[in-house]
Amino acid sequence: MNAGILFVTVFIFGLIIGSFLNVCVSRIPKGVSIISPRSRCPECLAPISFYDNLPLISYLVLRGNCRHCGVSIPFRYPLVELLTAAITALFVFKWRADIPWLIVSLSAAYLLITVSLIDFETFMIADAFSYALMLLGFVSAFFNPYFNGGASARFLDFFSGGLTGAVIVGSLAWLGKRIYKKEAVGEGDIFLMAGIGALTGVQGVFSTLMFASFFGAVYGGWLILFKKAGRFDHVPFSPFLSLGAVINLYRLFRITDFFIW
Repeated sequence: MNAGILFVTVFIFGLIIGSFLNVCVSRIPKGVSIISPRSRCPECLAPISFYDNLPLISYLVLRGNCRHCGVSIPFRYPLVELLTAAITALFVFKWRADIPWLIVSLSAAYLLITVSLIDFETFMIADAFSYALMLLGFVSAFFNPYFNGGASARFLDFFSGGLTGAVIVGSLAWLGKRIYKKEAVGEGDIFLMAGIGALTGVQGVFSTLMFASFFGAVYGGWLILFKKAGRFDHVPFSPFLSLGAVINLYRLFRITDFFIW
């Protein structure tokens, strides 16, 4: 297939998936089915017609407002659609020669996007997402491009990655509670990191934590600088773990990649 046609096809597919992820983020924390009822405006409850529910296009046509009541549509919706489309395109062009891993890595990326957004809005992580990541790690262990050796060695990479992720973040949670006398890292982050480690191995655990610490510090510093949060205010950590994980799912960074010898 022509590269241009492939890109357009994949990008549109990513926009559709992003639209579905928006539904998941809005409904899962409320315990509402992600299948039915059909989408409706949260303000006036008017059902959204199919022509007003086209990913990205409808937002632009309606100028970010509901057709019926004029209430503003959160900018999160087109942003998630664009982000998902971009990640989908990047992963397809990177891994299209390895279809099994492409399916697994993209599925994991979609789960991580959903986890991040739900945590940002509710400060909660559903363990089901982390278990799904662990399952993906187990299923893909025998064809994971980041693991080497025979079946036993690959299973060991899967197991040690998950265990290392859980132990390190669990230790940080314990240490933070001892120092700050309150929860510094949520229990959900422990299971999430176990799922990430199951997919990226021990090397991916360390680089994911390095990425997460850097981007988390930048975001926290920005909040403090513009007085949007205090120094000791809680900031969700899973979005930054997820960002580091997606980077590693696309291209594994090993510890040695962070140092110049």
